[in-house]
Amino acid sequence: MKMHELEADVLIIGGGLGGTAAALAAAREGCRVIMTEESDWIGGQLTSQAVPPDEHRWIERCGCTSSFRELRERIRAYYRDNYPLTKAARANKLLNPGNGWVSRLAHEPRVALSVLEAMLAPYVNSGKLRILKETAAVSAETEGDLVSSVTVACRRSDRRTVLRAPYVLDATEGGDLLPMTGTEYSVGSESRSESGEPHAPETGDPEDVQAFTHVAALEYIPGADFTPEKPPEMYSYWRDLVPPFSPYPLLSWFATDAGDTTKKKEFTLLPNDKGVTSLWDYRRILDPRHLAAPLYDGDLSLLNWAQNDYYLGTILDVPSTVKEDRLYAARQLTLSVVYWLQTEAPRLDGGKGWPGVRLRPDVLGTRDGLAKSVYIRESRRIKALQTITEADVSKEMRGREGIRRYEDSVGVGSYHLDLHHTTVTYRSFYIPNYPYEIPLGALIPVRMNNLLPACKNIGTTQISNGCYRLHPTEWNIGEAAGALAAYCLRTGLRPREVHGDAEQLASYQELLASRGVEMHWPEDVEKEVVEGV
Repeated sequence: MKMHELEADVLIIGGGLGGTAAALAAAREGCRVIMTEESDWIGGQLTSQAVPPDEHRWIERCGCTSSFRELRERIRAYYRDNYPLTKAARANKLLNPGNGWVSRLAHEPRVALSVLEAMLAPYVNSGKLRILKETAAVSAETEGDLVSSVTVACRRSDRRTVLRAPYVLDATEGGDLLPMTGTEYSVGSESRSESGEPHAPETGDPEDVQAFTHVAALEYIPGADFTPEKPPEMYSYWRDLVPPFSPYPLLSWFATDAGDTTKKKEFTLLPNDKGVTSLWDYRRILDPRHLAAPLYDGDLSLLNWAQNDYYLGTILDVPSTVKEDRLYAARQLTLSVVYWLQTEAPRLDGGKGWPGVRLRPDVLGTRDGLAKSVYIRESRRIKALQTITEADVSKEMRGREGIRRYEDSVGVGSYHLDLHHTTVTYRSFYIPNYPYEIPLGALIPVRMNNLLPACKNIGTTQISNGCYRLHPTEWNIGEAAGALAAYCLRTGLRPREVHGDAEQLASYQELLASRGVEMHWPEDVEKEVVEGV
């Protein structure tokens, strides 16, 4: 069968936040871009995975790129322009649509999707950018240290297409192009002797990967009863399971305390006056109190809790049958948590269950109310010129040295070194961090010359990945990778040559700065985190 072929200047495999930012950056510099996306929604974490933005406390004034700030402001503007907001909500410059306490901008995935599509629209409409949705990479061809083509398949038709471009960016959630192209990479945990990290295990294990989660959209209507006639198929299994890292069943209100991961903390569903932390408003994405007219029947929230983290095995570098079995079990886990909430979850008043909880398929564009894609926290990671470790980010290890600065910085970010339970050793960390920078060396593979990471697949360890994996950082990585590909096409240089030449590095950084990329943290932020002022 003759393959259909397409060519571009820059090929981006994966249409999540990193891929979208990379496409925007490359097209903005005049490149012809092809971007693929496995689902029918671009946006990854914000949309198809249904995870509100995890951000740092300075996000409203610094610590992200101009384009990410534009994304955030456009989301707020979308609510002002299209929703019947109250006067107070409309006037609030820092509107948090869901009043979720995990994020300063907890919002509906469909809103993020609309905004991202609008940001890309000029390039799509002009023909600079072509997006192939419901399309995934199935193989790749290489010639020496170059990726010569990537073959993709459309999920609806199974039509195969060969894509070619001088530069190929891996923006997949799992670093899927790395094994396909023979690019050197790490996966799972590194040993302590290998990384020098105090929180690394004595022995590394490629199967010891962070838990992933299948998120669901929920609505709660007091007094209603949405309990299904029968429980999910695996409900008994998940209800009775006691994890090896806890004395309590997985389906309970006790989970790891982020303040001290050696202890368990009690939670409950709804806000209360008893001092027990509620999870409903943790990732609430629509608070009806913002609305001046009836629109939703109840609050909307996202189920992405410790209770539905799937830690029983990785889905990276395993046989397809094993992967499918684990994805099915993870789906069953989330459905089981929903049924448990409706029927058996203990209430603070001594009763059990909230039958008014229901799944909202329309919120996520699916039939069952579960996200289109699973939330993958940990990717395969390139073997890079620079590997970021715990020592570069940990507040305790950096001490009075403060924020680590890089001459080759291409962006900034901040988040705790947050590891959810891993699949073999069951380790879990929430290590205090200093704000960090993104060194260009972490985006350049040790060997490959035209492949760049554009998601959370950069040169980190498993532990440092715990903070470099979040929304603003992923966007920044994608933007830097897209701009680097464009810069290399313009100059005829390879990424490694740009990194190794002080003059070219400075010129590339000037391009980033002209587009609103922050390379270093302000001095007042460093003083605040080091001196506590």
